[in-house]
Amino acid sequence: MAKRCHPYIPNSQLQTKKEMMLEIGIKSIDELYADIPEKYFLKKPLDVPKGSTELEVKRHIEALLSKNKACADMPIFLGAGCWPHYVPAVVREIVQRSEFLTSYTPYQAEVSQGMLQALFEYQSMICELTAMDVANCSMYDWASALGEAARMASRITRRAEILVPKITHPERRATLQVYAEPAGVNVKEVEYDRETGQLNLNDLENKISKETAAVYVENPSYLGFIEAQVDEISRIAHAHGALFVVGVDPTSLGVLKPPGEYGADIVVGEGQPLGNPMNYGGPLLGIFACRDDPNMIRQMPGRIIGLTTTVDGGRQGFCMALQTREQHIRREKATSNICSNEALCAVAAAVYLALLGPEGLRELGETIMYKANYAMRLLSKIDGLKAPVFKAPHFKEFTVNFEDAGLRVSEVHDALLQRGIHGGKDVSKEFPELGETALYCVTEIHAESEIRLLAEALAEVVSAGRRRHV
Repeated sequence: MAKRCHPYIPNSQLQTKKEMMLEIGIKSIDELYADIPEKYFLKKPLDVPKGSTELEVKRHIEALLSKNKACADMPIFLGAGCWPHYVPAVVREIVQRSEFLTSYTPYQAEVSQGMLQALFEYQSMICELTAMDVANCSMYDWASALGEAARMASRITRRAEILVPKITHPERRATLQVYAEPAGVNVKEVEYDRETGQLNLNDLENKISKETAAVYVENPSYLGFIEAQVDEISRIAHAHGALFVVGVDPTSLGVLKPPGEYGADIVVGEGQPLGNPMNYGGPLLGIFACRDDPNMIRQMPGRIIGLTTTVDGGRQGFCMALQTREQHIRREKATSNICSNEALCAVAAAVYLALLGPEGLRELGETIMYKANYAMRLLSKIDGLKAPVFKAPHFKEFTVNFEDAGLRVSEVHDALLQRGIHGGKDVSKEFPELGETALYCVTEIHAESEIRLLAEALAEVVSAGRRRHV
């Protein structure tokens, strides 16, 4: 009896496979994987269950999903790069319109004016928000935007080194390394002040050199505190001929000075808080902007949407400009190999920014700072806790140390989950020098009653921990 083949996989027919192998000149499928070391091959058949009906699959998936809890189901104080924020109903309504939801890339400007205008508005508002001159219409996320910024700085300065704070989001740091290494860019870390968290300017002065293409800082930092020395860092970078790259959480820019006002050459960041849900950690939205310099603009990754006028009467028209991507005419000369980007997420950000406006963003930033500082005050009153770890102003995130209480972050986290609360991120392995420390996040979605609930639960956990150790 002939082997039964799946109707949707035509090359599963043995004869089809033979014809394909004959065409490309191989005798076995294994020849296609000859460059993979033998030790990585699976030596046993895959444990794949037999096929199921659509109804059975639906029930199975629903059973799995029922185990999940969303931030609406329990108070959640986890951030660390993907934050819980409120997404207004109008944002969801607009991005769900088929004109936006089903769009891919507006290659044909004449039939894509709506999407092109939305992305142009996104770029314009990002420039306003960051006080920069030019923005592209988004990257994959903050991490990829940082990697592209490092390569861009290297191309512009013809140097091969970038300096980053030791307190940089580890995942962003890892992505930066992946982008930098093939381009021959060396990534060096700059130490931080153990008391305040601020960048160690003496270490920066010692490490910066004529090989430094850029100095990078995150403001607010990964651990939540505000970098107060940005003007001086900018001065040091420029004095050595390096570019100054700043990473931002855009929700902070309603209350903090924008990077363009303290000398940033390139600004990157995460646009997820601007009207995009957490959605299991993605898709995210990479912000990328720079100052008005022809050499810099032509080295920007991604694409820029331009506004022009038609020749037949001067009507307004939008088009893609400076498409420095490899699948366009640039090919191997492209500055980046980014293909699809987060266009729908960028549209959501544009709607969100337009909805809030300058006053709404300021109110959002003030609300976040108030609630985060309220949480820090409550937690700092609990005997055995240190909140925050660093003596510095904080925005929406802050560190909490449990060592004086004799507790590990993992056991605190488990105890909070048992009480129906999702705690912060354990950063003790990322930064061992901080000891048993977690990163907590508070945004506009947290009611004061939820913050008090967190404080009461932590007080109980600390008290129970002490009783166990007596």
